Amino acid sequence: MVEKKASLDITSLARDLRAGSRAALARTITLIESRRGDHQALARELVQMLLPYTGTAVRVGITGSPGVGKSTTIDALGTYLIEQGNKVAVLAVDPSSARSGGSILGDKTRMARLSASADAFIRPSPSSGTLGGVAAKTREAMLLCEAAGFDVVLVETVGIGQSETAVCDMTDFFLALMLPGGGDELQGIKKGLVELADMIAINKSDGDNLKRANITAADYRGALHILAPRSEHWHPPVETYSALTGDGIAKIWQKVLDHRKAMKASGDFAARRREQQVKWMWSMLEQRMLARLRSEASVRTKVRKIEAEVAEGHLTPALAAEQILVLLQ
Repeated sequence: MVEKKASLDITSLARDLRAGSRAALARTITLIESRRGDHQALARELVQMLLPYTGTAVRVGITGSPGVGKSTTIDALGTYLIEQGNKVAVLAVDPSSARSGGSILGDKTRMARLSASADAFIRPSPSSGTLGGVAAKTREAMLLCEAAGFDVVLVETVGIGQSETAVCDMTDFFLALMLPGGGDELQGIKKGLVELADMIAINKSDGDNLKRANITAADYRGALHILAPRSEHWHPPVETYSALTGDGIAKIWQKVLDHRKAMKASGDFAARRREQQVKWMWSMLEQRMLARLRSEASVRTKVRKIEAEVAEGHLTPALAAEQILVLLQ
């Protein structure tokens, strides 16, 4: 529960966060996730205040179909990074119930080692029905984690719909996890996910799965040759690993660092960050406009009337959209 506006001192909150207080970080993320107008205004001010201390972390998006082992992979990767002297923040976006708004916040139970580390911060956030299952405030949460001194921010997507694109648009490196013997997945390789990926990693490459994982990796490598890479300076590699045993985890991280080095040398890194900032602005504008349509009583009443006319066939959707736009002026 976020405290009332009168008792919130965002200057002190920002100072505590910068000093590495996990409690302050948790409170600030709760503040930016609040839907109250006064909290949102304070959150915008707080993020602006902390902006000079952001942008230095390695931002990695991780996606994959349910059951591929995203949380287990993050647990293994995060533990490895901490052993290398890093501080790791995990923003895990959970599916929300479309009807009740409920959320299954089970990621911490699947990241046992990481949860126990003082150098890790895990924040499961309900997606609350936002586009593609990505929490509306994930970008701001990522900046807050950077301001709090975390070197690596891992963003886990639920792996459905357009969430991959949304996470790709807020991270530096986009990792797609696959399972051995993914013949059916390979058939859909041109549907977008693999074209967004900076790397494909085949999980569960251990025991009896090892041979099948190597064959799957070879299939993906062959398929990637016919797809145009996102950058001419980086051709997405395909690697095998096991989140269970930890084999290949170090290799995955090395690829992340190699990609960062190549992107910075070519200028693509800065260009991508600039492009992401602009997309973020438009995304926030859309959210603010929709929030206004829903929050202002007079506007909401008129919108409902327009909706009814569209539903009854008395007004075309195109003309209705124009009328709603007029209400925002």
